[in-house]
Formats: sequence, structure tokens, C-alpha cells
Amino acid sequence: MFSVLLTAFVVVPLVELALLIKIGQWMGVFNTIALVLLTGVSGAWLARRQGFQVIQNMNREFAAGRMPAETMFDGILILCGGLLLLTPGVLTDMIGLILLVPAGRRFVKKWIRRKIETAQKQGKVITLGRYYRAQ
Repeated sequence: MFSVLLTAFVVVPLVELALLIKIGQWMGVFNTIALVLLTGVSGAWLARRQGFQVIQNMNREFAAGRMPAETMFDGILILCGGLLLLTPGVLTDMIGLILLVPAGRRFVKKWIRRKIETAQKQGKVITLGRYYRAQ
């Protein structure tokens, strides 16, 4: 758990800062700030749009008498993408935008499913990001 927190609160901001400095040297300060603002605004618009679409899809699923598990998973990924867009930086903005685009979400969902299936085949249970051997 410590390594996850260290990565989230120390490594990622340092990488973001280094990227912003390099992009600022390459594109200039004004263009770099404009890029960060553009990704933030477009991401907020996309998160809102995708979020409303997920809510509509969930309502359709419920009306049809089905549990909207896939749609709920999309909603979680959209929420994560929106949260990543709140943090200033280029790397987190790009990951956030990937989570907001349906094609990007499909890729991430396949990756997560493979990780879960592998853990299940090995007899492991996933809890709070840690693996525990099933008793």
C-alpha cells in the first residue's frame, strides 16, 4: 500500500512536473498553459457527456429488467477519468481522456478483466488492490 501511495503522491507529480517543463521548453509557456486548459475543458465536457450517456444506458437496462453491470463499470471508469482530469498535468490528462473515450474504456476494461481472470485462476481474491490467497 505504501508503494501505491508513494507513486500517487510523489512519483506521478514529479513526472508531471518534468513533462510540463519539457513541453514548456518545446512549445513555450503560453502554449503549454493553453494545452493544459484545453485538455481540462474538453475533458470536463466529455466527462459530462459520457456520464449522462451512462445514466441513460443504466435506466434502459433497469427498465429491461437487467442488472447494468457493464454500464456501471463504464461509469466508474468515467468517474476515474474525470478525477484524473482534475489534477493538473499532461500525463494524468491523457490517461483521463483515454478513460472518457469509449474505445479507450473498452481497452482498459479488457485489461482489467484479464487481470481479474488471472487472479481467479491462481486462486487469489482481489481486495483493496492486494492479492490474498483464498482459504
